[in-house]
Amino acid sequence: MSGNSTGRIFRLTTFGASHDAAIGGVVEGCPAGLHLDLEAVQQELDRRRPGSTELGTARREGDRVELVSGVMDGVTLGTPIGFLIRNTDARPQDYEHLKDTYRPGHADLTWEQKYGVRDHRGGGRSSARETACRVVGGSIARQLLATAGVRVQAWVSQVGDLRLGDHPFDPADAWSSPVRCPHPPTAMAMAALIEAVRAEGDSIGGCVSARLSGIPPGLGEPVFDKLHADLGKALLSINAVKGFQVGSGFAAAAMRGSTHNDALEPDGAGGIRSTTNRGGGVQGGISTGADIVFDVAFKPPATVMRPQASVDREGRPVVLEGRGRHDPCVVPRAVPVVEAMACLVLADHLLRQRSARI
Repeated sequence: MSGNSTGRIFRLTTFGASHDAAIGGVVEGCPAGLHLDLEAVQQELDRRRPGSTELGTARREGDRVELVSGVMDGVTLGTPIGFLIRNTDARPQDYEHLKDTYRPGHADLTWEQKYGVRDHRGGGRSSARETACRVVGGSIARQLLATAGVRVQAWVSQVGDLRLGDHPFDPADAWSSPVRCPHPPTAMAMAALIEAVRAEGDSIGGCVSARLSGIPPGLGEPVFDKLHADLGKALLSINAVKGFQVGSGFAAAAMRGSTHNDALEPDGAGGIRSTTNRGGGVQGGISTGADIVFDVAFKPPATVMRPQASVDREGRPVVLEGRGRHDPCVVPRAVPVVEAMACLVLADHLLRQRSARI
């Protein structure tokens, strides 16, 4: 089965499913000599894990990462870094009623149409449980990026029709809120909305925004591996993501070139800088050196705690009752996943750029 790896040089391959004994992955291409902070990796896993916020699923996983290769005495060896995360709170019996029934809005039917068989236990490989592996790989990538002064920060910018807007904020403050929004009044309103939706047995969508700072100019591989194209693919691969935009995004469709163009000027240190950043830190698929800014839209979770019409394997109509432990809104727990995917793309392009010129 293809589609389990991402990256050309810095490459992550993941394995495992929601109710397997474990999930895990292999990171290839990480240079030797990187002092790896395993506690920092675990901290990022803790921010994503089930039970990390009261606004999420009731599933409780310790999500303790176990490194099994590629690191000795805290230093990377340049060999593949293998890791495991054991599933300790799996309840496959919660999904027995789905063995012959397809859930609306899930990958149940399409997965079976593709492979002729599917893992009905929480969606199997299509479950967002797999994203824990991305967070481990992304955390290793983040530590590599830090050696080059690159910083990746994401936050919740929208839940339903509630938007962060133009309020001043520090992205680091997002972690002080269970909804992961860095503006306390907006965060409180978002949390109240999520709780109200959960009480109705429904779910709701939202947006995560990100800022990538300290990016050196020149990252990106035209024509088909443009930096923002690779970011788009990586972020659209996250479960429940339905939209991605960089810089001015879809708003650019209503603008004129004379307004949208980023003006250039000397930076006072012998270089050149842009006075605006409507391109979002990327021009021609190559980083400009300015901050890269983007937004990711997540749909409402497909599992809701109210009756929904569906069909079984024989095509007979059924009424499906929502069961199990599910997030009423995925964006609070998606923030570290968005950061992880951005880190993986940047680390890969950073290493690729080192081979682009003498």
